[in-house]
Amino acid sequence: MSASPSKPSDLVTAGDVVLMQGLARRLVAIRPDLVNPGASFGGLAWIWGKGHGSAGNSWRRALWFADTPGGKELVAWAWVGLPRWVRSSDGSVRKVEDASVTFQVHPDHAELIDKVIAWFEGVSPNVDRRVVMTDTDKDMVARWAEFGYRPDPAAAGEWTRLNERALGERDLDDAAKPMLPEGYRFRTAAEVPAEAVAQAHLDAWHPSTYSVEAYHGVRTTAGYREDLHFLVEAPDGTMAASTIVWLDEVNRTAEFEPVGTHPRYRRRGLGRALLLHGMGAARDAGAGQMTVACLGAPGNAALRLYEGLGFREISRDTALVKRKVG
Repeated sequence: MSASPSKPSDLVTAGDVVLMQGLARRLVAIRPDLVNPGASFGGLAWIWGKGHGSAGNSWRRALWFADTPGGKELVAWAWVGLPRWVRSSDGSVRKVEDASVTFQVHPDHAELIDKVIAWFEGVSPNVDRRVVMTDTDKDMVARWAEFGYRPDPAAAGEWTRLNERALGERDLDDAAKPMLPEGYRFRTAAEVPAEAVAQAHLDAWHPSTYSVEAYHGVRTTAGYREDLHFLVEAPDGTMAASTIVWLDEVNRTAEFEPVGTHPRYRRRGLGRALLLHGMGAARDAGAGQMTVACLGAPGNAALRLYEGLGFREISRDTALVKRKVG
């Protein structure tokens, strides 16, 4: 077993993300319920693509490798968001006061979690530290607890649920065909100016740190396909809803990340139609399984939408915090 240097200057690179996506693929093949939030094939691409251009020195990583017959293989990684200033699309600026870590450890190398925690604490001294992970691996959650991490009150009621469903032809037929209201039509990112694609996300998630530059960053990530980036155009030309489908050809799976609808165009069936359209395209591209994450609290509108389309829970996350001393 060998570990990469864990120096604070180790900034996340595009090559790192490809290695992380490889670990995500290997986990999906054996235990998809162990994939941590933000550590899925599509989630990694989305988070990295939209954020790396503006994150600067606040985004650092560490990688751990194992020797295999085929060479060194990534078996654990972590990246941290350090305290920083963030500007949103509404012009507001806020300071992120804490440090948060996203990580993944292959279950065959669970002992590396101690190195992950030690690295996280080493690069984030004397601040509140937060971590979110799947609650499926109880031993992993317990290990963080042994280091002083406790349930995060700030995350109460905002836990995320990962959902999946099959993409067989009969499954989609049972869910009905994608139907848009009169005058609306499906588009792909290849057919829409970059400014309009970015605006679709900004409208759905206002306020947001997203931008045209962030969209261009997403386009350069491994796994992005503009023919699987779908939008719904309203009769007035507004991009009223959008989603990206991330296709993992190795496992024949696909995931939606993100999904959003302009507030002015909600409750018109656009989200349902967009998801059905995306699932059909994913199936045609070779996927047999679809996943999507959403807030899991009962009554959440997105959860009702996904369950109505046949999605069922794979796992849910748990958020922990360790307060700074003094």
